[in-house]
Amino acid sequence: MAAVDQTMKAIRIHAFGGPEVLRYEDAPRPQPLPGEVLIQVHAVGLNPPDWYLREGYKMLPPEWQPQVSFPIIPGTDVSGVVQAVGGGVQGWAVGDEVYAMVRFPDGLAGQSQACAEYVSVPATELARKPRGIDHAHAAAAPMSLLTAWQFLIEQGHEVPNPLQPRQHVPVPLAGRTVLVNGAAGGVGHFALQLAKWQGARVIAVASGRHEALVRDLGADAFIDYTQAPAEAQVHDVDLVVDAVGGPGSARFLRTLRRGGALFPIFPLGFAGHEEALQRGVTVSTTQVRSSGAQLSVLAELLEAGTVRAVIDSRFPLAQARQAHERAAAGHIAGKIVLTVR
Repeated sequence: MAAVDQTMKAIRIHAFGGPEVLRYEDAPRPQPLPGEVLIQVHAVGLNPPDWYLREGYKMLPPEWQPQVSFPIIPGTDVSGVVQAVGGGVQGWAVGDEVYAMVRFPDGLAGQSQACAEYVSVPATELARKPRGIDHAHAAAAPMSLLTAWQFLIEQGHEVPNPLQPRQHVPVPLAGRTVLVNGAAGGVGHFALQLAKWQGARVIAVASGRHEALVRDLGADAFIDYTQAPAEAQVHDVDLVVDAVGGPGSARFLRTLRRGGALFPIFPLGFAGHEEALQRGVTVSTTQVRSSGAQLSVLAELLEAGTVRAVIDSRFPLAQARQAHERAAAGHIAGKIVLTVR
């Protein structure tokens, strides 16, 4: 019987920096610990935390920056096939097709390790890959779709919120008007679809080049932010989902009715809390967390075509540098995916 190869190809980082620090090289192949499942990776979805980690989380306050031990393997979102099952794991068998968001946010310091030929995943974070879509589209979904789901539908956990003193609570969507800023991006294109699924009227904000895409995904109205500021064109909105976030989120407060809500996906730098209080608007955010149970529910939506994952571009794993360069260029429609097999 042939010995199992103890190495694999992976993307590794030996020092913080730009896309040039991403190396395609040999790395030790992981073995599943008790409670874990080893996945043979077929595709990896890229997300902002991948380039935040590569850069050393320099946009975070120093006290929030995780301690990293090099070399590290970035990446969280995978789709693939079960290769081995660790002790105590039930419900999974070799050959099962699965997808997952791996160890997030617990693996912020590089413990997720998805950009590789193999990754070991806690069994509680796994779900069966949606039938009828390929591994690339499945890998495009986990973090972005879970983020949209946990903001809009169900947070699904009671972990203390590091970003605000109270837990995030989704708001009713049926019959409401929802504005999605960054509607063509990773989280935005899923938030648009979930809001429509729940019966909301959705106003999509994106660049003109993406109008056809967001309308195809169900947007009822479209605003090209390159032509005029969205906040100057709408008012009395029930909910704003700002998938871009950052300090600029505060400008959307004026678009909301009293009693409305603003959900900044990336809340760092937001400075509009006093204005929100004066306007009678709720500002709330949350930190996306891995959940196999929620991915199982979302798989049904992906299988039915109720929600679609849009792929901006695909790159082989060995071209992770080029994939990160594509991300840095901006104006992404949907998700960037690395193909492994």
